Amino acid sequence: MPSRTGVPRLTRQPGRLVAFSDAVFAIAVTLLVLEIQPPRDFGHLLRGLGALWPSYLAYALSFLLVGQVWVNHHVMFDRVRHVDRQVLFLNTLLLMVIAFLPFSTSLLADALRAEQGLRTAVVVYGTTLWAAAALFNVIWARLRRARLLDPGLGPLGVRAIGRRFALALAWIGSGVLVGAFLPIAGVVIIAAFLPAYYLPIRGEDGEDGESAHRPG
Repeated sequence: MPSRTGVPRLTRQPGRLVAFSDAVFAIAVTLLVLEIQPPRDFGHLLRGLGALWPSYLAYALSFLLVGQVWVNHHVMFDRVRHVDRQVLFLNTLLLMVIAFLPFSTSLLADALRAEQGLRTAVVVYGTTLWAAAALFNVIWARLRRARLLDPGLGPLGVRAIGRRFALALAWIGSGVLVGAFLPIAGVVIIAAFLPAYYLPIRGEDGEDGESAHRPG
């Protein structure tokens, strides 16, 4: 696309961004399981393994949440024609938050096990997820304003994806607020978001008109 000076403007393809993001997602989910340390008392191994239930819970929740972020990251960037410097920077911030998730997961598991500091741990954990959701919304807004999206997506798909990202922000935010007073309830609210967010987004494949209103 030529600029005002007649010199073609640089267009950055999203391939390298997606590849780098996938690598960070893969490392993050790998680090999650490394936080689960085996018990040292092999004389009571079964009891020790059972006592690790907070780690299992935090691991499963975080793995599925990272998977959820990965799926929707692809939903977003599969429809991007090219990216600009701002999108590269915003995506870097998103990956920084994802890379922090193993720490907040470990913090949540340790607080559950110790039965102390649980409110703070839930707030830290939830805030990490909320920050990721916020960056999704910021990136999507930038893609729309800069007209970096594939025109084939259609207005229905653009609005539907935006609504899903906004829903994540509100839902996780409510979990953080509740978790500050009722930590277990906050975790339940955040976990309840998983099945809803894994559902396909109507219009994400570029369907428009009547075909976009079919179930599924």
